[in-house]
Amino acid sequence: MIERAYGFKLVCWLVLAAGLLVIFVPIYYALVIASQPDDAERLSLFTLPAGHLVDNMLAAWGKEDLQRQLFNSTVMALGITAGKLVISLMSAFAVTYFRFRFRMLAFWAIFVTLMLPVEVRIVPTYEVVANVTSPLAAIAALTGIELSLNLSLIDTYAGLTLPLIASATATFLFRQFFLVVPDALCEAAKVDGAGPLRFFRDILLPMSTTSIAALFVILFIYGWNQYLWPLLVTTRADMTTVVIGVARTLPTDNADTQWNLTMATTLLAMLPPIAVVIVLQRWFVRGLIEQEK
Repeated sequence: MIERAYGFKLVCWLVLAAGLLVIFVPIYYALVIASQPDDAERLSLFTLPAGHLVDNMLAAWGKEDLQRQLFNSTVMALGITAGKLVISLMSAFAVTYFRFRFRMLAFWAIFVTLMLPVEVRIVPTYEVVANVTSPLAAIAALTGIELSLNLSLIDTYAGLTLPLIASATATFLFRQFFLVVPDALCEAAKVDGAGPLRFFRDILLPMSTTSIAALFVILFIYGWNQYLWPLLVTTRADMTTVVIGVARTLPTDNADTQWNLTMATTLLAMLPPIAVVIVLQRWFVRGLIEQEK
């Protein structure tokens, strides 16, 4: 019945076409504006492409801070992705295969943190990063001991990545995957004398490859697109990420904006996430399908 529902197929195609327009029209507009000369005027959605795209992208690449910003964003995105994957795999393994008191309470405590995004806890997180020893000093103050230690992670890669490496979503997804792993595998591993870590390393990790690849793509893009946290935790120009760099190409005064260079910088900032998606596309799709199964 569904195969013969041509009206339903038409609606699906229309929805798909609308979604593609929403995604690709801004990209096309960025390409058109990035191809314009410096003296271009009356730029609009109907502006025709010009022939200066390569020159403008080379000019944007040659800017003083862009290459450093791309490096900082790469380090931040990879650090966040690796941290989230490692912590989520270990925590999901613990709450799935270990039987300890308050196990489900621990899982739900992790899951509830989905309601606390970075924007909600931004102030206390910044206070801790500005002085890592402040929680220890607060605890010591309860006992009458004063600590004057001051360890700041401002303008460091640790400050950019550590507060964002925990992920309740990834923990939940890995736990759901571990729950469908046959118990016979765990029993067979015990019979063969394999301990928990060997079972995790030799059986669960190889089986989780596609899920890890799918989450790697999602988490890398999440880390790459961070704006608010890097804006707060970096004060030096050499620690700025490329997302902030793109925003700073827009002048705050009445100066004229070089939109061609701004859009060229934006296109360069899009290339690493696009490369990650293209390289891991097959594993990304397989990981999503296996999660559905």
